[in-house]
Amino acid sequence: MRPTFRLFANPSASRYLTPGQPTGLTGLLTHPSPRANLVVLYTATLSKLRAFPAHSSYRAATEALTKYRLSIVEAVKPQGWDEWNAHAQSLLKQYPDLFADPERSGRYLRGNIDGKSYVYERLMVVKDEDTEVEWGGEKPIAELEGPRASGERDFSELENPRESDWLEEPEGVRRWVPEPKLDAVQVSEIEEKIGAGLIEEVIEVAEGELDLVTTMFQNKVWEELEDKPAPGQWQYFARDQHASGTQAPPK
Repeated sequence: MRPTFRLFANPSASRYLTPGQPTGLTGLLTHPSPRANLVVLYTATLSKLRAFPAHSSYRAATEALTKYRLSIVEAVKPQGWDEWNAHAQSLLKQYPDLFADPERSGRYLRGNIDGKSYVYERLMVVKDEDTEVEWGGEKPIAELEGPRASGERDFSELENPRESDWLEEPEGVRRWVPEPKLDAVQVSEIEEKIGAGLIEEVIEVAEGELDLVTTMFQNKVWEELEDKPAPGQWQYFARDQHASGTQAPPK
């Protein structure tokens, strides 16, 4: 049903989805780089989960689901991805500070997880200044959306770069090649296998889970309750507690 919403919102028969275009769900726009974002989110989540004790039921359940979804996403590669990845990793080693400053990295963000670097593209949403005015008469500015990987600083806004910044663009940025895009069929394949709505919805869930892992760790959810539950407190959750049982067959 969800892919139908996207089709109604963008009836053009293009091979690739257009970033920033409506998905058919209010407030949810087509993401420019869903595969890379999900890989970063899932990898960061798994990294944080390793800090939990092995006996933690939350870790076991979340780890299993995250690994399963990560395997689905990684199995679907756009054409030319292996060649692009080799080139990208070479540049990241040659230029250690490439995209390291979120204020000047433009649409790209870099996250370092377990010693490995990831570069992914964030969605830049530019509101129509002619039709929208913020409260108090101030005109809206470009908004940025995207995951915040482990170790990444939290920037909710990006200042417009000075013209001199573009003129003095570092060599590493000039040599950077955007990651190949998934086509619409590949996006649908991931959505169908995960079975949790549009890929943009899956990204939002992954972002929420990454934040939740931090909260669960801070609260040490694997520890025993300080106040022990009373006997029978959770008994009503068991099955067949309010039924008399199976009726005996007639003789």
